[in-house]
Amino acid sequence: MPLTLITVAYLFAGILFILSLSGLATQATAKRGNTYGILGMSLAIAVTALHLKAEGFTVLVPVVVLGGIIGATLAARVAMTSMPELVAILHSFVGAAAVLVGFASYLDPNYDLAGAEGVIHEVEVFVGIFIGAVTFTGSVVAFGKLRGSFSSKPLLLPGRHVANLAIVGTSIWLCVGFIGQPDHGGLQNLMIMTGLAGILGVHLVMAIGGADMPVVVSMLNSYSGWAASAAGFMLSNDLLIITGALVGSSGAILSYIMCAAMNRSFASVIFGGFGATSGSAPAAGAAAQDEATSVGALETAQILKESSSVVIVPGYGMAVAQAQYPLYEIVKLLRQRGTKVRFAIHPVAGRLPGHMNVLLAEAKVPYDIVLEMDEINDDFSDTDTVLVIGANDIVNPGAMEDPSSPIYGMPVLECWKAKTTIVMKRSMASGYAGVDNPLFYKENTDMLFGDARKNIEAILGALRGSAAEAA
Repeated sequence: MPLTLITVAYLFAGILFILSLSGLATQATAKRGNTYGILGMSLAIAVTALHLKAEGFTVLVPVVVLGGIIGATLAARVAMTSMPELVAILHSFVGAAAVLVGFASYLDPNYDLAGAEGVIHEVEVFVGIFIGAVTFTGSVVAFGKLRGSFSSKPLLLPGRHVANLAIVGTSIWLCVGFIGQPDHGGLQNLMIMTGLAGILGVHLVMAIGGADMPVVVSMLNSYSGWAASAAGFMLSNDLLIITGALVGSSGAILSYIMCAAMNRSFASVIFGGFGATSGSAPAAGAAAQDEATSVGALETAQILKESSSVVIVPGYGMAVAQAQYPLYEIVKLLRQRGTKVRFAIHPVAGRLPGHMNVLLAEAKVPYDIVLEMDEINDDFSDTDTVLVIGANDIVNPGAMEDPSSPIYGMPVLECWKAKTTIVMKRSMASGYAGVDNPLFYKENTDMLFGDARKNIEAILGALRGSAAEAA
């Protein structure tokens, strides 16, 4: 295949990837963005395959078919509630691929670069493997935290930042000894650095608490992009460089935006709890001494029926119960009665950026009644009823009122300002950040305990019964 044609095809694929990212910016264009991404990747794979020698297809075809079957099977089986950990583990695959490509590139028997070109290539290999190893182990730890295999509490070891700097410094020293070694003599340095980078990835992510995990997933997405870009340099593949840079930069920008939304330091996320203290704990205030009041589904239905304005705050509990479908039926009934109903979405609701938006879109909830935190926070004081479904940390007043709280300073949905707040949870257990929530004990807050879907279906049945009687 002519090199010029390959270059043009790669350029077109790169444009499709840019259009894909642009389309993913809003819910209304997300489907189109995904289509552009699929077309771009299909074109990239096809052109790369045609560029191979004939004997290469005997290895390529079985691998692509097997990978496609595995990917399709996982996509079909994984529920939306498990999507965050799937994304995390996919990031680890990219990191592992960068490591393997780096070693293969260094050990390539046809390697014949010398002088400045050889030095540049060896630096590319070293940096690519370093980023790939950090991404691989960090993503595995993130997967474990999101899945509940590891504790969501941050592991704040004494002198952790000094240890991280020592690993980076040692890696630089190993790089100096790695460059210019004849006959693959730098392999030992490369392997030692890979191990150290793997430890660094584990340590960085273990030091980050559960409340910040959505940002971590986004940051690991950025790392995977830079790892892919580094692999592109090693393979002299322009498209891989461009694609990796797009993923890396967009992931970094998203992480920065989310940190700003959570009042978190960007450096603290990147460097694993930088600036955090190990002795901080939520204060045992009066809230813990009070008792929460509970209501039933029928009472909740009556409160909703009598409300002129309702705001619904979805959380991970809604995702687990798959309650978005009957919930939208409630929304339609209320809107038919003339009730103003809207959804309030926190930037880090769920376990992944945009998690709640996708779930609501699946249930056909109109985009125009799904509002972000900044758009709706000022409206809670004029709202009759707020229905919180399985959310916890994102509606925690301690983030504004308790300086000792681990989530202090994080902007939250100020639902307690409404006339009535009803929180749907299975129990009084703390949220993913492991912090007690004073919201549960406020005078205008009622708790509706039990499975979210069953309670919502009970509320729906009560509202339908009222509608039938009125007819």
